[in-house]
Amino acid sequence: MSSVHKIINDPVYGFITIDHPLILKIISHPWYQRLRNINQMAFAHLVYPGAVHSRLHHSLGAYHLMCIALYELKNKNIDITAEEELGAKIAILLHDIGHGPFSHALESELIKDVHHEEISILLMQKMNEQFEGQLSTAIEIFTNKHPKRFLHQLVSGQLDVDRMDYLNRDSFFTGVAEGVIGYDRILKMLTVKDGELMVEEKAIYSIEKFLVSRRLMYWQVYLHKTVLASERILVKIIQRAKELFTQGKEINGATDEVNFFLKDFQSKSSIEQHLDKFCRLDDHDVMATIKNWCKHPDKILATLCRSLVERKLLKVKLQAEAFDVNFVKEKQNEAMAALDIEEENTGYFVFTGEASNTTYNLEDERINILFKDGTIKDISQVDNALIQHNLSGATKKYYICYLKTT
Repeated sequence: MSSVHKIINDPVYGFITIDHPLILKIISHPWYQRLRNINQMAFAHLVYPGAVHSRLHHSLGAYHLMCIALYELKNKNIDITAEEELGAKIAILLHDIGHGPFSHALESELIKDVHHEEISILLMQKMNEQFEGQLSTAIEIFTNKHPKRFLHQLVSGQLDVDRMDYLNRDSFFTGVAEGVIGYDRILKMLTVKDGELMVEEKAIYSIEKFLVSRRLMYWQVYLHKTVLASERILVKIIQRAKELFTQGKEINGATDEVNFFLKDFQSKSSIEQHLDKFCRLDDHDVMATIKNWCKHPDKILATLCRSLVERKLLKVKLQAEAFDVNFVKEKQNEAMAALDIEEENTGYFVFTGEASNTTYNLEDERINILFKDGTIKDISQVDNALIQHNLSGATKKYYICYLKTT
């Protein structure tokens, strides 16, 4: 096997090293390169102008953290073979390969009923055929079928390198300091006991900071009112376009791929046959389509598209309890008058929903702390822990998006 040693200059971590020919081939694959054209944070750049980093940036960053984590674990004499190490690196490199345009914002709209992780697995299986079975260990780790469970936990778990990178990277590119985490200390303190990933007790405060940072980033960035409004408008645009198509109206996307997923794609079962089409679809197709539709004869579609392109977004209110129906009705009446539209179409401009975030869910989250005496405790059970039951419930807020009429 010829030696390969490439470095990628990353603004967050400095140099990222690629030192295996298979990893270089995967990074060079067109399906992986497509991630350059999918924004990691959808429309967050409408609030934080620096947040224009791509899924490719994030995937390389998560790969870099995985390299550090594996190095630290091997230094603690945890048995990881060369094949398992390569498998874990490939699994994290490809963990987001199934994301469609604008990621989570359009996940259930453009491609109905198919979760991005399912598409990631299908793409990994297809690539495994192309690479003659060399991705088999990576797929086992990704799908949690590998006997060493801690390898899967590094890819997808409460302390996975995916979360560590996106918190770090998103806070870096948005400039939101609350998201900064001590990832290097957490990685140094990772260990494995009884086949499970855990953290040495010296990292307790770093873990608490990690959980609090995640909560703050959700409310300050991911669920920011403007981000929420722009992503909901994007969904409403696709819903309107599909409605016009079912009514037999003329509706064309900017590319054949947009047209296919708008008009012809039927169900989960057929995505496997159309992976090539899916991999030709990215944010550019959708934005070009939206720019074209700004001039569409349908007033509702054109108004929605212009509001997104020109950043003249819907107004958003967030509160602790559900909105009064009279308030919603009042906003619907204002939209009818301002846009001269029928009542049944006001739902495109006035709608309610819920946003929620959990700091630490005691039901499905387990961050185990390994103490010097060999005992293991969940982070929420540690004496004087910041993450206790009062932070374990979901914080729910109700929102309403409505047309600005003044």
